[in-house]
Amino acid sequence: MTQTRREMLQRSAAVAGMLATLGLLPQAAMANPWNKAAFDAKNMADLMKALGTSAPTESKDVTITGPDIAENGAVVPVGCSTTLAGVKRLMILVEKNPNMLCAMFDVTDSVDASFSTRVKMGQSSDVYAVAVTADNKVLFAKKEIKVTLGGCGG
Repeated sequence: MTQTRREMLQRSAAVAGMLATLGLLPQAAMANPWNKAAFDAKNMADLMKALGTSAPTESKDVTITGPDIAENGAVVPVGCSTTLAGVKRLMILVEKNPNMLCAMFDVTDSVDASFSTRVKMGQSSDVYAVAVTADNKVLFAKKEIKVTLGGCGG
């Protein structure tokens, strides 16, 4: 017995209906709502206010990696990590960018608090790795990265 296209579609719809009823169909991925005020912050004080945290203090337990000189500011490889226990968030900030916050990672104890990404830099600037702990302590490390060719239109 050969199956027609119409019969196959009807059977597929019936199977999809059963899977949906049982809750077995994949759901749309929804990220947590992002903090627009944090990503729009132009300086450290505004960013900490948007996140509801205190002013950061420098710590040797937080590290930032990146090149001393970036030839192309459009793709600057940077990384942040921490050895602290109880960290709930890690962020990468570029001080002289139009928007200071470049990346924000939510962390749990089951995740290794070490991330690498590429950021866009318009000019030479200090780059910060900021860790926020569960008790809202804010710790940071910073590194100056010189940019020879700006990535933000420069």
